[in-house]
Amino acid sequence: MATVVGALRRRVMTPNASETRLETRGFHDKGPRAREVLETVGESFLTGLGDAVETGSPSATDRRLTALPTRYQGFAYEGAAMGFALLDGILPGSRRTADFLRGPGEAHVYMAYVGIGWAMARLPRPLWPDTGGLDPLLRWLVHDGYGFHQAYFHTDKYVHRQVRDARAARRTGDGAYALRAADQGIGRALWFVGGTDVDQVARLVDRFPASRHSDLYAGIGLAATYAGGAEEAELHRLREHAGRHRGFLAQGSAFAAEARIRAGLLVPHAELGAAVLCGTDAESAARASRELRPDASGPVADPARPHYEEWRASLARELAPREGG
Repeated sequence: MATVVGALRRRVMTPNASETRLETRGFHDKGPRAREVLETVGESFLTGLGDAVETGSPSATDRRLTALPTRYQGFAYEGAAMGFALLDGILPGSRRTADFLRGPGEAHVYMAYVGIGWAMARLPRPLWPDTGGLDPLLRWLVHDGYGFHQAYFHTDKYVHRQVRDARAARRTGDGAYALRAADQGIGRALWFVGGTDVDQVARLVDRFPASRHSDLYAGIGLAATYAGGAEEAELHRLREHAGRHRGFLAQGSAFAAEARIRAGLLVPHAELGAAVLCGTDAESAARASRELRPDASGPVADPARPHYEEWRASLARELAPREGG
């Protein structure tokens, strides 16, 4: 009976794979290689989501996901985190997300927090996860995930018309910085909307108010390094497009390097992304991220600059001189 229920949950709660097709989404299509990368990312996410809602078990889901290709495995764990957060929202007493984060999701914690943000975008407000109960430093990644979801699925409104969605910032009580964290997620989504075409992605950024560009480029740097899809010459051109925001482009790239290394998923395209965008190897970029990570247990002097923003800004300053100019 549990198998039948699980299969039904998977069917009801998992979008069709066609929803990840560039043609379906209306995203820019640079060509077959980039299209394959982006669509496989989406399919892998849905695999993780489907396995989580079907099994309802972090350990069983983990056993399935470890068999996936290294390049795409992290996206499946992101989807799994969304799945467990959805189950927690709709099943009274469920604590699957916490069990996942303490267990197999721990190595994928950055991606998992982003996945929780996807769930927040899909659940009715009374069923939202309590961000106050999450890691005080990393909880902003939930808003990053929320922003990505909105830009990916409601592209005209949040990308082409540059509308800001303040609902998550307001209803979680996380305040104005949550909008900046969401912009970092929107930046990641621009890598998909622009089809990894760096010129197209830069044109999309240019349509946003200048005050949002540093956060958008941080998300782009993360996606370009973690997901890949661009060659070396293209990444150099992306760095040129970023201009004075190169430090935050590098910061996002370093976060991606750390996320992959922490999970044991380092791949050549992530090494390339770090080399071009951070001016160093992936391990050094990840080490800088770890070494600059602040202690978030203390009070925040300025709500507009939580510990997470101090971390990002410090890392951007650290990596900017290495970019080459």
